[in-house]
Amino acid sequence: MFERLQKNNFLVLGRAGLDLYADPPGTQIEDAQNFRAALGGSAANIAVALTRQGCMAALLTAVSNDAIGRYTLKALSSYGIDTQFVISVDGEARNSLAVVETRNENCQSVIYRNDAADFHITEADVSDIDYSTFGAIIVAGTALAHEPSRNATFVAMRLARAAGLLLIIDIDYRPYSWRSKDEAQAVCSEAARMCDLIVGNEQEFGVLAGAQNGLALAEELSQQAGRVVVYKQGEKGCTTFTSNGHFNTPVFPVPALKPTGAGDAFMGGTISGLVAGNSLREAVRRGAATAAIVVTRVGCAPAMPDAAEVLRIMQQPHNLGK
Repeated sequence: MFERLQKNNFLVLGRAGLDLYADPPGTQIEDAQNFRAALGGSAANIAVALTRQGCMAALLTAVSNDAIGRYTLKALSSYGIDTQFVISVDGEARNSLAVVETRNENCQSVIYRNDAADFHITEADVSDIDYSTFGAIIVAGTALAHEPSRNATFVAMRLARAAGLLLIIDIDYRPYSWRSKDEAQAVCSEAARMCDLIVGNEQEFGVLAGAQNGLALAEELSQQAGRVVVYKQGEKGCTTFTSNGHFNTPVFPVPALKPTGAGDAFMGGTISGLVAGNSLREAVRRGAATAAIVVTRVGCAPAMPDAAEVLRIMQQPHNLGK
């Protein structure tokens, strides 16, 4: 199933923006005198996780035509991400902004997403891409929350499928982006059922399941031949379902500074493992190792480790992730 990933080139669709971290670590936002700036946004973070571990990645998104948009473009390029599919939009649209703490307990994160620039990608923006150059398209579910981005995302997924790409989704449910949970359930469920690899946490599968059980839904979705579903459970690790059964992957115990960035790191690390020829079980373990490193560092994009760092933590015999 994953042979297509050997192209080692990925199109990541979703948001990119600016993160401001209260500094120094441990400081609450309301007490902060200084903030550290960094690239942020779930899709951008996934792309960084991929490039840091030796993959090629292009980002498909929109940024505001202002200084913050230009900051985002420069930051993406500094990580080796292909920005040719990043659209610059005028008007009142603004890049996503996250003001975040580096604290493991009661970590506050304030997100500004009013008229977010990344929601402004259109069908025209996705229609002329040569999808055949990529191994997979990776969709962050926030891109589905509003039009015209929602329609553009579905169009991109269909064009990618027609070109033979694998379809991968991080459900990435953020309540503040959606008009209702019912809307999120309907739209994200449709997108997930189009995909070959579905990754989400307990809350996200709970949204997809509605009144049903999220874990049971994850197992049900995996029964389509060739589909892989990863059900993340925070400190309990994750369960990976395929049509042939399932396996559990525990977390790597680390002294965490903060919880943010782990999900994006997990996706990037897992895909990087598959590109490297790892078995599915070992690739998921690589995703867990990548996530473990990121929560010990400040930021999300800047915290992404390279392949050598990930392999070192995976080789430590004392950790529970072995």
